[in-house]
Amino acid sequence: MRILILALFLQALSFGADNPTAFSLMKEGNRYVGEQAKDRVVQVRSDKSVGGLNPTIWYVVYYDPTATFKAVEVKFGGGKMMDVKRPFRVIETVSSSGKEMDKEKLKIDSDKAIEMAVKEPVLENLEVRSVQAKLENSNSGPVWIIKLWATKLKNRNETADLGEITYSADDGKIIKNDIHPDRVD
Repeated sequence: MRILILALFLQALSFGADNPTAFSLMKEGNRYVGEQAKDRVVQVRSDKSVGGLNPTIWYVVYYDPTATFKAVEVKFGGGKMMDVKRPFRVIETVSSSGKEMDKEKLKIDSDKAIEMAVKEPVLENLEVRSVQAKLENSNSGPVWIIKLWATKLKNRNETADLGEITYSADDGKIIKNDIHPDRVD
């Protein structure tokens, strides 16, 4: 029994190391882009998390003035670089989501944004199983859009899409709440 408790404790300690935050991946991504794109982040997004609330697949998109669609994207899996490409981003080149984020307004990291979303009072009695996170520009500055899935009440092997909640990346205030807890029925 003691060995099991020790193993679980050690696993919990190492969990954070295997799941870096968006801000740490933004810094790490600088190693894989040209000088003209370093620190010029326009978006960070994750795939839907699997087996917990910490996404392991992340994409960091940088503004690159030398690229055709002005972007270079670095894909990470478990904190390790997996791919670098220049994505097709026509809409983003003309909208606020395609502009470089103001680093001074990036105060809430992905782990904190996910934690805030899961702790929303309307989700108190639900078992949130997966999340998907996106950091992007809006008219009011950078925002976190956190999409949530929870266990269905009638079939615990299935999940329901609860919707999403948007927070300011500057002060953590809710910009938009589109959560629907009734979808777990």
